[in-house]
Amino acid sequence: MNTDKIRQEIRGLSDGKLFFNNAGSSLMPNIVLDSMIDYLKQEEQFGGYEVANRNTDLLEEFYSETAKLVNCKPSNIGFMTSATEAFAKALSSIIFKDGDVIITTVDDYISNQITFISLQKRLNIKIIRVQKLEDNELDLEQLENLIKQHQPKLVAVTHIPTNSGLIQDVESVGKICRQYNILYLADCCQSVGQMVVDVEKIGCDFLTATGRKFMRGPRGSGFLYVSDRALEQDYAPVLLDMRGAHWSEYDNYELFKTAKRFEHWEVSYAAVLGMMEAVKYANNIGLDHIENYNRNLAETLRTNLAESGFKVLDIGKNLSSIVTFCGPDNDLENIQTVLRENNVFFSASYKHSALIDFTDKKVDGAVRLSPHYFNTLKEIEQVSEILRNSLK
Repeated sequence: MNTDKIRQEIRGLSDGKLFFNNAGSSLMPNIVLDSMIDYLKQEEQFGGYEVANRNTDLLEEFYSETAKLVNCKPSNIGFMTSATEAFAKALSSIIFKDGDVIITTVDDYISNQITFISLQKRLNIKIIRVQKLEDNELDLEQLENLIKQHQPKLVAVTHIPTNSGLIQDVESVGKICRQYNILYLADCCQSVGQMVVDVEKIGCDFLTATGRKFMRGPRGSGFLYVSDRALEQDYAPVLLDMRGAHWSEYDNYELFKTAKRFEHWEVSYAAVLGMMEAVKYANNIGLDHIENYNRNLAETLRTNLAESGFKVLDIGKNLSSIVTFCGPDNDLENIQTVLRENNVFFSASYKHSALIDFTDKKVDGAVRLSPHYFNTLKEIEQVSEILRNSLK
């Protein structure tokens, strides 16, 4: 992996910033933006329908490249405008009844938690959260017992929480779900693009992801993976349009066979093309190379922060390229001021975004640095020194 070449292909790095907000919204490779601008210029001249017809084969590459990314078939992939849309459409394909159970975790993403609570309020479903062991790992024995006891309609797990570097054991969860024939939804919003994500190993029925984070695509892009099992059992969003079905009779329709049934007819094809180029870019580098490189960056940063006296809040056997921390006295504001003054791009999570996790950790929030494969060890040392000096 040629980091120098990769950096040269990012115009967003030209002003000398230290960019560590890839878990929020990353910097696009030049090819992503250039392809979108070219496509929009074509639309300016010929109109959207004509341009889509002229670029059919190119746009279809989105499905083949994304299938390669997560190890499935193109027919299992649907384009989405965000991971949240993907998550909502997956959920809407499940017919919940009064008293149904969803099992999730205490570290599921805030929007997912709110969605579950909304279903609870509207449909009287029950939410059960699997607890964690002392090492912060999922209690898989409890999960299996809860499945046997409640026969849930769905198990939903966030692979990497947005507020923590924790990598949850989604593969072991998948094995248990398959054993008991339970629908399984994996939110891989923060893992796709920064590490190898394999739907065959995860064993999920649905997987959701966004384009703007570690995938380095544009905002307004993402995807939904739908397993063959779910497609064959006619899972489909509750509100279909002509992208999802053939109007076969006055009062009936026939579902299309692929995961495109989860799409809507009207999307930005420039965003589809940009997302395709972002996925292709990552595939060409290799997610195994990206994962190994990122692990070294994040481990170095965590070590530097801990040795400087910061509270590093990431706990678990396997940690990702999201590094969360606060000051020795739980301070956040001074850290953020110093980072901004030094042109460091970062983000912060507050208690309302991770109510259970931050309550357990006895903090009001965390500063989040999320290095990626275009960052360098030199930059890690630079930001470490900036933060170290802030404590003097």
